[in-house]
Amino acid sequence: MMEVCNCIEPQWPADELLMKYQYISDFFIAVAYFSIPLELIYFVKKSAVFPYRWVLVQFGAFIVLCGATHLINLWTFTTHSRTVALVMTTAKVLTAVVSCATALMLVHIIPDLLSVKTRELFLKNKAAELDREMGLIRTQEETGRHVRMLTHEIRSTLDRHTILKTTLVELGRTLALEECALWMPTRTGLELQLSYTLRQQHPVEYTVPIQLPVINQVFGTSRAVKISPNSPVARLRPVSGKYLLGEVVAVRVPLLHLSNFQINDWPELSTKRYALMVLMLPSDSARQWHVHELELVEVVADQVAVALSHAAILEESMRARDLLMEQNVALDIARREAETAIRARNDFLAVMNHEMRTPMHAIIALSSLLQETELTPEQRLMVETVLKSSSLLATLMNDVLDLSRLEDGSLQLELGTFNLHTLFREVLNLIKPIAVVKKLPITLNLAPDLPEFVVGDEKRLMQIILNIVGNAVKFSKQGSITVTALVTKSDNRAPPDFFVVPTGSHFYLRVKVKDLGAGINPQDIPKLFTKFAQTQSLATRSSGGSGLGLAISKRFVNLMEGNIWIESDGVGKGCTAIFDVKLGISNESKQSGIPKVPANPQHANFSGLKVLVMDENGVSRMVTKGLLIHLGCEVTTVSSDEECLRVVSHEHKVVFMDVCTPGVENYQIALRIHEKFTKRHQRPLLVALTGNTDKSTKEKCMSFGLDGVLLKPVSLDNMRNVLSDLLEHRVLYEAM
Repeated sequence: MMEVCNCIEPQWPADELLMKYQYISDFFIAVAYFSIPLELIYFVKKSAVFPYRWVLVQFGAFIVLCGATHLINLWTFTTHSRTVALVMTTAKVLTAVVSCATALMLVHIIPDLLSVKTRELFLKNKAAELDREMGLIRTQEETGRHVRMLTHEIRSTLDRHTILKTTLVELGRTLALEECALWMPTRTGLELQLSYTLRQQHPVEYTVPIQLPVINQVFGTSRAVKISPNSPVARLRPVSGKYLLGEVVAVRVPLLHLSNFQINDWPELSTKRYALMVLMLPSDSARQWHVHELELVEVVADQVAVALSHAAILEESMRARDLLMEQNVALDIARREAETAIRARNDFLAVMNHEMRTPMHAIIALSSLLQETELTPEQRLMVETVLKSSSLLATLMNDVLDLSRLEDGSLQLELGTFNLHTLFREVLNLIKPIAVVKKLPITLNLAPDLPEFVVGDEKRLMQIILNIVGNAVKFSKQGSITVTALVTKSDNRAPPDFFVVPTGSHFYLRVKVKDLGAGINPQDIPKLFTKFAQTQSLATRSSGGSGLGLAISKRFVNLMEGNIWIESDGVGKGCTAIFDVKLGISNESKQSGIPKVPANPQHANFSGLKVLVMDENGVSRMVTKGLLIHLGCEVTTVSSDEECLRVVSHEHKVVFMDVCTPGVENYQIALRIHEKFTKRHQRPLLVALTGNTDKSTKEKCMSFGLDGVLLKPVSLDNMRNVLSDLLEHRVLYEAM
């Protein structure tokens, strides 16, 4: 048997080949293990924030030992000494220890690493949420910026048309709208009318019913509402079929504070009425409405409502201002007309006063002269009747002039110190002759604490008392009259709207005039203080009177800060007239001021007294001359200023000069006479004869150097008293 030949024998035995592969593998494993610690060292060095450095050091030691084990293992493939085996064993023991320690450490580290990963995911989520919030904030800031811009543009004007048009333009620009429109309610409030659009300068004014479901839906909420592009209020432009309509929203616009806002074509509205704003995105666009855009629309709608309310208030105020200006113009015109009428009335009264007093002067003067002659009883009665009638007419003229001056405010009180007790006695002396004829006893009661000397307007107070006492005598046919004067106390009875407040320098005088005559109906009492008015009960009496006395007395009492009223229990029970006036308290023991006339002026002798009379009116000149001649004077008459200046000489003691009107030119003659007579004792006394009762006449006379003023008409007794007073004191100014 032949031996089989093995022609190809292996180069390496199988065990040796395996050993060879293990040898090569251990070498590369060792190289790899030794390279990993170098990389870890590099990583630890470069990473300053890694929290597990000691773990990496331990892990690196484990890898080095593993690498050392594999490296030492290279010497175990051949015959090796005991030292190699010992080193190999030590390396493996150390590797085992480090491996166990690393494994145990990883049990604790892995949960920490997992929690770190969890926190990392949480932070990532928070970062994403923060990004979304920042985006929302940026969006809100952008929206706020647009709102501020829109608000500024809207409120830059207070014209309602400009406000609405500006709103549409700014919304269209900010939101890139295709169309924007505003529907306003009609006057009836049953329809909405297309009033403003963004793209059309003159929109077609068509209407839709206000009760449409889509309109009710929008009006029912303050939020912007998406509506169908095909709804009636959204059909703002003709759209071709090839276009896809954009999204449409609508929002209500409150019409605030317009209850009285009826200007031009705007209806009368209340706070529950709304306009409708419709906004349309571009057609054929995938764009949709965002939340911040809807919020912007809602805010703008509110701002438009506020701006419209401000515009309404402004237009109302401007209309009120225009109306007020028209009223002011009308009032100014009325005031000027009233002032013109007052001036015309005053001028008329001044002229009529003078023209009426001139014939009255003649009647009274000639009647008084005639009374001094030998007359039969019948003739004397007629002359006395003429004098009484003339005196009544003169009193009526004075009352009319006083009332006119009281109404226009030109009459002022002339304050001075006078004897109050003497004033009451003078009043009674004037009234007693008439009362004696009617057999009416008059009693005067003066309170013990009534001051004797007081400060006030003596003439006006006397006129008040004369009017009231005269009425008591006039309207009483029987009974008696009592005049009581006392100091008003705080607890004295008075009307509820009048309060007495005395001071250290003033007190209130109360005068009560009580008669037992026919009385008066209580309901007729308020009529007594109306000018030119008489009650029926008084008018039926044959007593005469113009109805001015009490009206003027009330005005005088008001000027003296007082009050006047009448009390009566009815017809047939008499009545009581009461008034309070404010007077000053005087510390003087005797009256200062105008001296009184002599006790017996009738016996004054004017024989040989040379008097010059200047009067343009021939009748008045003749009457004045007659009075003076009857008193024994030597009278020279002239009719002009130039003639007066030529005739007057130092022999003339008195010059009576008529002042017909209140013009300054009438007083120039006085200045020229002063220039002619440089020495006062050589100059005659200058006295103005006038029918003007206003205060300015007296002031002009004093300013131009006249020595006195004599008011027409003048009776014989009056002229006698005037001459006596003038020659004694060389000055005479009657109270005017």
